[in-house]
Formats: sequence, structure tokens, C-alpha cells
Amino acid sequence: MDSETHNKIEETVLEILKNSNMDETTEFKIRKSAAEKLGMDLSDPTRKKLVRQVVETYLTEQQAKAEEQPPEEEEEEEEAEEEGSTRKRGGKEYDDEGGLIICRLSNKRRVTLSEFRGKTLVSIREYYNRDGKELPSAKGISLTAEQWGSFKKSVPAIEKAIKKMESR
Repeated sequence: MDSETHNKIEETVLEILKNSNMDETTEFKIRKSAAEKLGMDLSDPTRKKLVRQVVETYLTEQQAKAEEQPPEEEEEEEEAEEEGSTRKRGGKEYDDEGGLIICRLSNKRRVTLSEFRGKTLVSIREYYNRDGKELPSAKGISLTAEQWGSFKKSVPAIEKAIKKMESR
């Protein structure tokens, strides 16, 4: 592939990534969107590999940026949470994307319940603050109701294993 095509694909994929909700997008969606924007087939193995590399590099950079925040910014994040970057409706707390906050595991991690394409998702994710908004990072997992049920059934075995490890 010539360098001009390579650069066009890379720029388009990065533009799409920057404007995507990282909780809801997939590499396939990014590639499909870029193919539509560019008017070219990106399912060829070489082009597919390029898109994957751009996505992985972007995610790695975003994760590194989130982890590099100095302690002062972490304090600002806590203050932003207290100032109302989340909304309360009917005594329940919702995040900026409309997900129901079930619990806060720490000042940066939380469990939320949301809906995507008609499916209920339980998300355990780290968040970071940008421009006064709490945004989800790439660090985390979203489980369907079925996956959550399987996980929930495994909790006693997990707790037993934890106790066994801690007693060593």
C-alpha cells in the first residue's frame, strides 16, 4: 500500500476514534466507518492490520495519559464529582452517558448499569476527568446480563479461593 493511502487511513481512523464513545465502539465499527468515509474497502488483511495497529496505539496512548495524571488532578477529579458531574434523578445517580451508577469502588472506579443496542450491560470501569466531564477509560469490562449471571454464580468460588490464598 502506498504511503498516501496509509496516511489517509491512519488519519481517518484517528479522527473517528477521537469522536467515539470508547465504551460502545469496536474495531470493526471503526474500520467500517473509516471505509465509508474513505470510500474504500478496508477488509483486505493489510488494511485491516493497519486499522488494528492504529486502534491499539490510540488505546495505549489514552491509557498512558490517564495513568500519568499527577495527584493534583486526581484531587480535582474528586472535587468535580462533588460539584455535580453526575446527575441524580429519583434518588439515583447517573453518569454523563446516562448510565445508572450502582456503586463507586474508588474515586476512579465504578459499577454502572446501562443499555446498548437493547441489551443491558453491567460495566466495571475506570474513569478520568477531561474538561469537567468524567469519561470512561479503556480500562474495564462490560458484561451482558447473561455474562453477569455467570459471574455472579462464580462469586462464592472466587471468595473461597481468596480466603484460601489469604490464609497462606
